[in-house]
Amino acid sequence: MTKKLEGKTALITGGSRGIGAAIAKHLASDGAKVVITYTKGGDAAASVVKGIEGAGGKAMAIQADATDPGAVNAAVEKTVATFGQLDVLVNNAGTAIPKRFEDATLEELDRLIDLNIRGTFIATQAVLKHMKNGGRIIMIGSCVGERNMTPGLAAYSATKGAVKMFAQSLSREVGSRGITVNNIQPGPIDTDLNPAAGDWAAPQKANTALNRYGSVDEVAALVAFVASPEAAYITGASLTVDGGTNA
Repeated sequence: MTKKLEGKTALITGGSRGIGAAIAKHLASDGAKVVITYTKGGDAAASVVKGIEGAGGKAMAIQADATDPGAVNAAVEKTVATFGQLDVLVNNAGTAIPKRFEDATLEELDRLIDLNIRGTFIATQAVLKHMKNGGRIIMIGSCVGERNMTPGLAAYSATKGAVKMFAQSLSREVGSRGITVNNIQPGPIDTDLNPAAGDWAAPQKANTALNRYGSVDEVAALVAFVASPEAAYITGASLTVDGGTNA
């Protein structure tokens, strides 16, 4: 049986842990050759690659800070040189610095903008030079980019709102090439960054309709669907996987 992403190559930024690692594994299990970038934590990245290879897939990890255009461009070039093409980009690298807006330092705000917005611009521009017709660009936004009920995420939600509008607008620019651009908006997902047992968890869980945190695999499943040929007519969309947080 042919797998849905057989013959495709996918690049996932920030793919060494959490949601990014789950996406890498899922796309690989669907037949894609997978490249992940990471900033620090080479061991974690190596372990994702090892897991994919152990299951019979092809994967590679490249150290590249998502905010460094030179490193990101080099990672994209290396991906194309190694696997011959680039069909799927998942803009997953991002961070949150949860604190009241008036208490945030300018350095922290700059970091959010630099990674969550500028980093997404850098990777997307680098990849579009190489992406074949029919490619997929997938943003990992956030349900708070549309509606935010959690104090402490004002600046973060602003960056994810920007990502949402970027996806919608870019979809119109690249549609003639059959490239789709979509924004996946996770709600509270159990990761190192936002543990289900953490200090910030109770109000987030209470905001969901399902009264639970989601798993990284539940996000990866939606990304894999959007990356697949079946989703060819979905573009410019923001799709929530948030347990009903925004319902």
